Amino acid sequence: MISGDTILITLMLVTAVNFARYITALRSLIFIMREAHPLLYQQVDGGGFFTTHGNVVKQFRLFHYLKSREYLHHHDALFTGKCNRVRELFILSCALLGVTLLAAFVV
Repeated sequence: MISGDTILITLMLVTAVNFARYITALRSLIFIMREAHPLLYQQVDGGGFFTTHGNVVKQFRLFHYLKSREYLHHHDALFTGKCNRVRELFILSCALLGVTLLAAFVV
């Protein structure tokens, strides 16, 4: 029989790996955004996105851009593919975090 601790540690590991994948894809998107969509790059504070003094309001602008799928009207296929990947990884990471927290309180 598998213990609850093993399940919880495995869920935490999977959640951490997927969160790292999400952060890496987000960094890649911001790098591509500089050339593909310079106005959005400025609106989301692309240069200071991952710094400690980054503007949270500007970071939410990217969240809403991806949430509403505004990127589907963009002409660059690489940019739209990266946006779609970041959106999917964000949804996956949030779902895994929810399941992990639920499992932590149940087990």
